[in-house]
Amino acid sequence: NIVAERIETEFFLVGSTAIEDKLQDEVAETISYIKESGIKLWVLTGDKIETAINIAFSCALLNPEMEMFIIDAKTTKDIML
Repeated sequence: NIVAERIETEFFLVGSTAIEDKLQDEVAETISYIKESGIKLWVLTGDKIETAINIAFSCALLNPEMEMFIIDAKTTKDIML
């Protein structure tokens, strides 16, 4: 980006930070127990898609072998079934 290259010059990093939103204790184990009992689980969130997917993987709700269907639409007309 030409504008960013012109504006963002001679900066000095003075610090950085990161935040991790950890799951509460035993969430992953509880979700595994629910899945093993035959109850079907869905993820429905207003959070960012990437965040929801990362949380679902971290609590073993999703795994790499699963097929994911991501519906990201603003209106019902945008959803084609």
